[in-house]
Amino acid sequence: MSNFFKNFVEDLKDEDTSIVADGLSAGEFSGTVDSGSYILNALLSGSIYGGIPNNKVTAFAGESATGKTFFVLGAVKAFLDADPTAGVMYFDTEAAVTKEMMEDRGIDTTRVIVSEPQTIQQFRHNALRAIDMYDKTPKEKRPPFMFVLDSLGLLSTTKELEDITEGKETRDMTKAQVIKAAFRVLTLKLAKAGIPMLVTNHVYEVIGSYIPQKEMGGGTGLKYAASTIVYLGKKKERDATTKEITGIIVKASMFKSRLSKENSKAEILLSYTGGLDRYYGLLDLGIKYGLFSKEGTRVVTPQGKKVFAKHINQNPEEYFTPEILDQLDGFAKQEYSYGTTGPEMASEDIDTEEHA
Repeated sequence: MSNFFKNFVEDLKDEDTSIVADGLSAGEFSGTVDSGSYILNALLSGSIYGGIPNNKVTAFAGESATGKTFFVLGAVKAFLDADPTAGVMYFDTEAAVTKEMMEDRGIDTTRVIVSEPQTIQQFRHNALRAIDMYDKTPKEKRPPFMFVLDSLGLLSTTKELEDITEGKETRDMTKAQVIKAAFRVLTLKLAKAGIPMLVTNHVYEVIGSYIPQKEMGGGTGLKYAASTIVYLGKKKERDATTKEITGIIVKASMFKSRLSKENSKAEILLSYTGGLDRYYGLLDLGIKYGLFSKEGTRVVTPQGKKVFAKHINQNPEEYFTPEILDQLDGFAKQEYSYGTTGPEMASEDIDTEEHA
């Protein structure tokens, strides 16, 4: 490298300016946070061992009751389990997450900070203060830290609250601009501090669109700021014998991603009793790429055993051994990473069909 450019950067005396080869950019990808689901990890990063980018904004957007909060709680648990010093700052705008709910999912609530902002401005202020306080600690002494905003859609603006107080019924036309301004500041500061942020948001049907499509609430601010956006739909999961509803199958579609193929899809199980299922979806991936095969109503395992799919899903650790997981990770790279190809498979649109 020419000494001219190295000296050029040194003479600028700007800590935010560096040579790309030195890897000091805030945009540098530095790792992932386990989402709590192997197939969701693959959808997000192209590897079942990957997950959520650890210094970016990741958004989960969907209609009501599509499991957005359960998704982020699964990621929170995996994040805290990975490091006994890690902590989470949870911005709860719905007053929907309780201590009992977190503890029922095995989350160490002593390492979760809850903030309940009413407005976007208050959220921005609290988040920026938290980042600045975290940033003052030397890097070698900082514990891993994660932000969660659940959800963006329910945050008001200062103007909206003032109008309501005064009895005005006019619509606040500044909300989208306020959201955009908030994330314009937060995104770079989060990246520099190495803090991943998970955001949940609602979606709505675009009225008058020739092709049916969904759009996130709050304008384009989050759409541009987030490095990853996953749209969620759902269908019911029923017990094959009793037909009782036991959970939901979340149908996740990658709307925006820098680590994996956009428009990729995956199905993730949210059980009413077990929460986010770590192994669900791996069997379908293995069947698609020939590691497992179907013979009538049964599945033939790589060891030649013939069992029902239900039995595999109920005893995943018996069948998804480290060796099998490594092979599935190779298939996940073909399925979800850029620059790779796999067997053709018709993709399904997100819907609300029941899963028998």
